[in-house]
Amino acid sequence: MDRHWLVRAVAAVLLLVCLAALAHGYLTAPTTASEGAVPTAEPRDGVTVVTESARAGTLIAWRPNGSVLYYADEHTKYYDVDPVANTSHTVEYVAVDTIHTAGPTCSSPPCTRNVVERANLSTGEVREVYARYDAAEHAAEWHDHVRVDENHVLIADMIHDQVFLVNTTTELVEWRWDGQTDYRVTGGGPYPEDWMHLNDVELLDDGRIVVSLRNQDQVVFLEPETGLQENWTLGRDGAHDVLYEQHNPDYIPAARGGPALLVADSENGRIVEYQRANGSWQRSWQWADERIQWPRDADRLPNGHTLVADTHGDRIFEVDRDGDVEWQVPVTHPYDVERLGTGPGSAGGESAQRLGLPSRTNGGSGSDGGGFDPLAIPAAVVHGLVPSWVVNGVLYVAPIWMGRPQFAALAVGGLTILVWLALEVRWRLPPLGLRWPIYRR
Repeated sequence: MDRHWLVRAVAAVLLLVCLAALAHGYLTAPTTASEGAVPTAEPRDGVTVVTESARAGTLIAWRPNGSVLYYADEHTKYYDVDPVANTSHTVEYVAVDTIHTAGPTCSSPPCTRNVVERANLSTGEVREVYARYDAAEHAAEWHDHVRVDENHVLIADMIHDQVFLVNTTTELVEWRWDGQTDYRVTGGGPYPEDWMHLNDVELLDDGRIVVSLRNQDQVVFLEPETGLQENWTLGRDGAHDVLYEQHNPDYIPAARGGPALLVADSENGRIVEYQRANGSWQRSWQWADERIQWPRDADRLPNGHTLVADTHGDRIFEVDRDGDVEWQVPVTHPYDVERLGTGPGSAGGESAQRLGLPSRTNGGSGSDGGGFDPLAIPAAVVHGLVPSWVVNGVLYVAPIWMGRPQFAALAVGGLTILVWLALEVRWRLPPLGLRWPIYRR
């Protein structure tokens, strides 16, 4: 075999490997497009509830034996979900409906309808709690809410860059924090398109309010009467080694080994915890494996495990005290995951410092053990060279079966085809007859 045919054979093998990777992604991608397609989970103590947004809009609950207890897909997207106090199978959640057709509720589509609903997972009964329309779609969702009492909820209002307390009976707003009170619009994301991307709110037992400002890379503390507590802020705009466009921080109080903040550090592709010591935040724990990609929720359970929604890793999973993934379920595009009976927001556990949890980083033994992947190296190279926000932006709009290995397969396959074509053209051209301009007789 001459060298031309050897090159052709190598190129053909590479293309077959790339096609196999694309086919594997297409055939094995998790799907939750219907209740019948939802995978059975491994048994677990307590009901596990997950929401999905973007690629899919669902609310799914699994019984302790792993069978599906509840499935809903009436809304475009589902975000925060919380257990309702003094109930065993009732949750409240925030959902979004995108309006694409002009009509009485949207004269210039697309528009958004945000709604808080309460659902009994056992009976299927759903009741609307509060809703409102917004005259835009981009960055117009409510990603989180907090039930304060029977008549009041706190809303993380993304489109208006604010947190507000509303009486759901009278629908009167009784308290509000506006982001422009404490921040200039020259920082963060583009104003007014998506300036703060305020994506989480939490009410503490001492009355303070914790808010996640994604585009400022900060978690902030608000005192309702006096406003921002600057000395409690975690992170700084652009300080991506601390936080990088995070989601769903959970506060762990002193009684459980805090003050600490457990955060889904999304663009950094890790779960991270910071401990409060001597008036400042110090990183006390972090976790990542080779698969994790844009996580958006992490909760510390009472047994010391950490429950995670890995959005672009297409799974929810549970990390044990040794840092190993001991339970996981393939899910199309998870946003928030809760284990009922483990405290409000599944955050009834202790701090990593008190538990002595070992940190794990990408490539360590915390891998989910997926076996050999011939595209793992090119996928890692692409991931290392391309900024994470670009990778996650592409994954956000791509088909569900397109993950990092599939994009690596496209890149390798495309490059192989270009090189092959260039060589075929070169081989068919006559010799150029070039020689050095200076030569010896």
